[in-house]
Amino acid sequence: MHVTAEASADPAEWIKRHSLPCYFVLTFGISWAGAFLLVAPYVLHKTLIPQLTGLLIFPAMLLGPVVGGLVMTAITEGRAGIRAMFWKMNPARVELRWYAVLLLPPALILWVLGILRLLASPQFAPNHFWLGVAFGIPAGLLEEIGWTGFALPAMRRSGMKMIFAAFLLGILWGLWHLPAINYLGASAPHGRYWPLFFVAFTVAMIAMRALIVWLYENTGSVLLAQLMHISSTGALVVFSPPLSSVRESLWYFAYGGALWLVVAAIFLNQKSGRGQNLPSSADGP
Repeated sequence: MHVTAEASADPAEWIKRHSLPCYFVLTFGISWAGAFLLVAPYVLHKTLIPQLTGLLIFPAMLLGPVVGGLVMTAITEGRAGIRAMFWKMNPARVELRWYAVLLLPPALILWVLGILRLLASPQFAPNHFWLGVAFGIPAGLLEEIGWTGFALPAMRRSGMKMIFAAFLLGILWGLWHLPAINYLGASAPHGRYWPLFFVAFTVAMIAMRALIVWLYENTGSVLLAQLMHISSTGALVVFSPPLSSVRESLWYFAYGGALWLVVAAIFLNQKSGRGQNLPSSADGP
């Protein structure tokens, strides 16, 4: 019986050669399995999913990126890679001017909602759910360990261009949210309009991922990526008004459009060759 060299190779070496697919399989598998386990009893018995259960889906999903990022970094780069990843969360590594970019998501959100309020309906008036900031903190801190700490550097080391890496990672990031789309948000569940909301949500998330990638390319800071994620998610929860499914989709399309205008302006002005040789996550102080 013939056995190929790859099949008989050390499993750890095979994982290293296929680290990116392994990361995504691990991340999606853990997150989606966690979400399914929460709703399975209600889905199987065809009963209404309680609101609290729906809210617990997202915290359960956060395990995927953080576990996937840490496990794959440990396998591919060992303890040095883990230390380097946490070193990239050191605030002292980031010039103060870069922290100003964190004001962009709340500023854009308030601007877009203000325009929609004037042109479409008073229902688009910003909400003020200040406790919503707390929702962004665990999302940003944990998710970016995987998306920015591991996946993005691995994509860049593979030779993938920054713009393509940002776009692909944004699509996968949006898709990763799929189990939560039906049960989270001001109008959740979105019912028959969830595909429309999912597209609108993903348009915005791809643009936000492009901004996070741009920040990391210019600073090498996982912390800045985490803080940008916190700013975006926190501001969305704080200011997003309670809307119908259709209007919530419109609001996310408008916000996504505004983000894409910013992304286009940034990428068009990006200096040629800047950030093209990002160091390995194993590079430390």
